[in-house]
Amino acid sequence: MLAQTIKELRKKHKISQEELARQAGITYSTLIKIESGANDNPTIKTIKKIATALKISLDELVRG
Repeated sequence: MLAQTIKELRKKHKISQEELARQAGITYSTLIKIESGANDNPTIKTIKKIATALKISLDELVRG
């Protein structure tokens, strides 16, 4: 599940939700919704921004 993968990678990189949102150029509330599963259909653009902030490829993020 994408939400769990993002959360695990964020914790692995030891960054807060606020910091990941800032680095990805998305709002904190958007990241919270994605990580909690409330937004289970984020745009590819948003997912790509998160992957870039985590320094991984989009493919790595999506495949978990």
